[in-house]
Amino acid sequence: QQQSLDRLTLVTDALATAMEEPQAAQAATAVVNMLAARLRCDRVSIGFDRDGEAEVQAISHTATFDRRTNLVRLLGEAMDEVLDLDLPMVFPPLDGDELGVLAHAELAREARVDAICSVPLVDHGHAFGVLTFERTDGPPFDVQALEVCKTLGLALGPVLALKQQSEQSLWQRVAEQGREGINILFGPRHPGAKLVALTVFVAATVLSLATGDYRVSARTVVEGAVQRAAVAPFDGYVVESLARAGDTVRQGQVLARLDDKDLLLEQTRWSAELQQLQGKQRQAMAAQDRAALMLVQAQAQQAQAQLQLVQSRLARASLTAPFDGIVVSGDLSQLLGTPVEQGKVLFEVAPLDAYRVILQVDERDVADLRTGQRGELALSGLPGQTLPFTVKQITPVTTAQDGRNHFRVEAQVDAASDRLRPGMEGVGKVGVGDRRLIWIWTHGFMDWLRLAAWNWLP
Repeated sequence: QQQSLDRLTLVTDALATAMEEPQAAQAATAVVNMLAARLRCDRVSIGFDRDGEAEVQAISHTATFDRRTNLVRLLGEAMDEVLDLDLPMVFPPLDGDELGVLAHAELAREARVDAICSVPLVDHGHAFGVLTFERTDGPPFDVQALEVCKTLGLALGPVLALKQQSEQSLWQRVAEQGREGINILFGPRHPGAKLVALTVFVAATVLSLATGDYRVSARTVVEGAVQRAAVAPFDGYVVESLARAGDTVRQGQVLARLDDKDLLLEQTRWSAELQQLQGKQRQAMAAQDRAALMLVQAQAQQAQAQLQLVQSRLARASLTAPFDGIVVSGDLSQLLGTPVEQGKVLFEVAPLDAYRVILQVDERDVADLRTGQRGELALSGLPGQTLPFTVKQITPVTTAQDGRNHFRVEAQVDAASDRLRPGMEGVGKVGVGDRRLIWIWTHGFMDWLRLAAWNWLP
């Protein structure tokens, strides 16, 4: 228990020493000086991985050193052994086999030290540096000492790595991330990442070479090929409503009736006046009064015209369906007794056997459309059925919807369903032709990117 407490105290002091310094090099120097004193080592060194080779960063009790010296070179080679195998190294080896610690054996011989222990500095499971301990007269590194050194490597690794990263520029960080990615893809480990990268590469290759049918999608609404309006023939009042939106009607069927009491009275008045004039006309003829006869004839013709006008209005007081179809709009059942103005649209009727499709095509896709192109329509009311259609007209006028501009494109349904009704909405897709799959899925983003670049570039 006392040994565990001493180990925890040592690790805590090492972390505190590392965090007191603002830069990685200063922190490494302070740590190796503290560890050399606490672990009775003649020399403690720290090296960091630089492009696959260990570079000595700090040596205890040494403010500056020449990296070209033989000692620094030997330290770097010993650290390379640890980085290559990602394992701690002890000399003399605990199992007595020196074959795996050749660089450490050469360092011990050239530097005249008796014991060496090197452990990796680990951050996020990756060894990015090495911590090396050397003793000349002290005891060799046993299993307990090795565990202490490994604990120090695991604890100090994240702190020193964080200080290194904070000192890097943006380009250095990008380059480091790139090197890490290359090591993951082409290094000896990370089979899962390699499998994912291979899958992405194969998918990208297939998408770049394979082609598919490119179709332009648009919101659609179904309308009758012809829509006839039933309007108020004169100013009047609604007295009866016999149909409303959604009703199927036959040609000549009465949709609604307007109040005709005033018209009937007016018809009676003009009929009586016409009869009086006709009597005066006979009297003038009997008296052979030519001037009076001509005056009375003119008045009789005027009365006859007024009577015919009233009779025509009476005939139109009943609004009838112009053909067999369905009432698209209009419901006067709640407006009985209310006045209507002449010319006001009261009903709209569309046929049941002729439809047209209105597509609201985004302005980015309208350039791909041509008259005669074929497509398919899926409606919300008929989700399990698609209806073929043919593009008939592209209107060169835009309308704004949801913050975007759309062109009105008209198409004709090739085979109308008996369940089809005007007003149904859905999605229509117009076949444009074969395109590469990767282009189909990315052309929208690439168009936006080109436009944004053109907008921002001088």
